[in-house]
Amino acid sequence: MIQSATVIGAGSWGTALASVLSLRGLKVQFWGRDAELMAQIRETRRNERYLPELVLADNVTVTSDLAALQPADMLVFVVPSKAVRGTAELVAQSGAASQARVLVSCAKGIELETGRRMTEIIGESIPGVPLAVLTGPNHAEEVSRQLATAAVVACQNDEVAKWVQSCFTLPFFRTYTTDDIAGAEWAGAMKNPYAIAAGIALGLKLGDNAIAALVTRALAEMVRLGVAEGGRVETFYGLSGVGDLMATCYSEHSRNHRVGLMLGQGKPLAEIIASTRMVAEGVPNTASLHRAAKARGVRMPLLDEIYALVHEGKSPKEGMRALLSRDPRPEAD
Repeated sequence: MIQSATVIGAGSWGTALASVLSLRGLKVQFWGRDAELMAQIRETRRNERYLPELVLADNVTVTSDLAALQPADMLVFVVPSKAVRGTAELVAQSGAASQARVLVSCAKGIELETGRRMTEIIGESIPGVPLAVLTGPNHAEEVSRQLATAAVVACQNDEVAKWVQSCFTLPFFRTYTTDDIAGAEWAGAMKNPYAIAAGIALGLKLGDNAIAALVTRALAEMVRLGVAEGGRVETFYGLSGVGDLMATCYSEHSRNHRVGLMLGQGKPLAEIIASTRMVAEGVPNTASLHRAAKARGVRMPLLDEIYALVHEGKSPKEGMRALLSRDPRPEAD
């Protein structure tokens, strides 16, 4: 069983998960690289920058010093996908994972340069420890308010999956398990660009019909690429797939949705990114997924247009016209 946990990453989701684990009765360490932020959290028990309404319990130890971390049963990586490799290497060097029984990734993305999933990257830096993924339609803002939430733990070791499941089981937080790590990670990464597209459609005032069609066709593309990358079809119809896709495409809490909304309203991407502290994973993920689809020869017209909008400067209206003018085809094709 898991009795202690270290949460790596002090954004909104890391803060919420540190609270969840403390409520579950675990001994929790909470690490972030920003010394000023962690000092503020330690003093006030609030993360004023990312999740100000949540008060952390006294049994959460807050630090910015990796060397001060005691070895824990479970390490939970909650950093942006682009920071996972560097952070995992630092954690490995610090010895904080020396007694870990499981490493849990909560980052949603695919590394651009290598096409690696997050658990693969963590496993390269910290070998020999079981790997798991916690994913699903989970907005930190709602979890911090203890609103009903469901998630899925993906792990190839059933016993370890149940350990992690137990840690994230509370009256308001229900967790399922699967052994399809590849499917869960690809699903979590892929939903982000489509949330940008849904936000663009809202910004363009295209209406509910258009957004519903977009989300439905997005799921079809996710299944095509995800299965080509080793995931199982049923995973994409579960919490890590359609569940996360719906939450991200429709919720006001979604960073990717907000980025898309502002793009649809005509704001430049650089200005949008500069205006927020939080990372919209869909921006870098679009490039990673576009590269993977081309390498696998998977047809993804929606993703192609999102890539052109985000990385090539194509206008949202031009992208919409391109999608609607495509040749007719069967829905199942």
